[in-house]
Amino acid sequence: MASFSMEDFVGNGVLKKLLPVLLEEGWDDVPTLKIMNAEDMDAIKMTQQQKDALEIRSYLHDRALMQYADKLEASAKGLPELFNLSSMDLSSQFGMKRGHLARFMDRTSACTSTDPLPPSYSMPARKQRAIPSRSSSIYQNEYVSVNSRKMSMTRNSVGYDVTLEQSMADFKIKDGHIYKGIVAAVPDEPRACGCVQPPPIIDNVASYSTIENISIEKLTPEYKIGMERLVKTKTPPMKASELWRDKPAVLLCIRRPGCIMCRAEAHKLYAKKPIFDSLGIRLYAVLHEHIDSEVKDFWPRYWGGVVLLDKGMEFFKALGGGQLLKDKFISGFLFNSRARANYKRAKAMGIEQNFKGEGEIKGGLFIVGKGKSGIAYQFIERNFGDWAPLAEIVDIGARLQNQQQSQVESIRSSLSMQSSQGYD
Repeated sequence: MASFSMEDFVGNGVLKKLLPVLLEEGWDDVPTLKIMNAEDMDAIKMTQQQKDALEIRSYLHDRALMQYADKLEASAKGLPELFNLSSMDLSSQFGMKRGHLARFMDRTSACTSTDPLPPSYSMPARKQRAIPSRSSSIYQNEYVSVNSRKMSMTRNSVGYDVTLEQSMADFKIKDGHIYKGIVAAVPDEPRACGCVQPPPIIDNVASYSTIENISIEKLTPEYKIGMERLVKTKTPPMKASELWRDKPAVLLCIRRPGCIMCRAEAHKLYAKKPIFDSLGIRLYAVLHEHIDSEVKDFWPRYWGGVVLLDKGMEFFKALGGGQLLKDKFISGFLFNSRARANYKRAKAMGIEQNFKGEGEIKGGLFIVGKGKSGIAYQFIERNFGDWAPLAEIVDIGARLQNQQQSQVESIRSSLSMQSSQGYD
């Protein structure tokens, strides 16, 4: 499975000796390194062999095939040459398994990109250099949708700034869904021919007051090259409001870090870190249970961002309107076709799993605006393994950024006008 550890990503090949340079130039995490373009590569004087290695490893990382990276790089072949090899050659020369062969040869989309991004979205300049999409055709479809999930949404006027609602009133999802509010969940299907009823979910967004004072503990930092793998000393508890004091935040509430579906969702979301960086949004993963070995297996392999502990499960209760959303394995998975489909989707990404820890408490996702502006989006994991659509998260994040920029411009204009009047 792909890892967000830079040491694991570059392996022992020609990129390894570039690590000090990458760190110095700010290419210090895997998602950012993968968006490097030809101009960026030339700026740090990468050789053609190193460029080929990065292209190969980026492609394999997207498809969860990093176990073949060292062998494919050592072949001294570029990615186009590898595509021209037959399945028999790939199997005999590199030991590629049949299922992995199909994943390697399928260039239509990356395994970690199951949701479309808004067609209008484009990456802004980084370090005063534009970052266009990679020239190779294998990256042109990086954000093409394979399966778009339909969403049911409801509306409420509690716990968020009115101007935020007004700015989102006309928001439309490009796959045919109309934005109706800030609470979202994937529709449920009849379980066991309708004999088993799914647990109800709330229609109202959690009030801001229910989350701002939640006590959380930092378990890991955001991963960078050469840093300590975990926070060595226990950090003091802090108020959740500190997380979004000066920037909006996405909080991914994870049911269980060893769960294959939770790992897949975390990996998919964090793979788009450069997008959230450009929007000025911080990413956090929230756990409700601290098992040290599970945190070590989860970070930074599946999630390279900050991992938080919500010991009181308050974020998880907020998703359920004050009560934990729970489901049993038999009724919630075996009798639930959507949950089983979610499992197959995660399994196809080559993700490992275990069954340690509590697994019945459902999670979800929050997008919280800067300061006290409120909850901008709330996604509820109705079925085990449901993911919030990436397009929706990015669109709302972009609107938060636009709203903030409009407010700044309005303040500047007002100050300028006051200054001008005072001068006159």
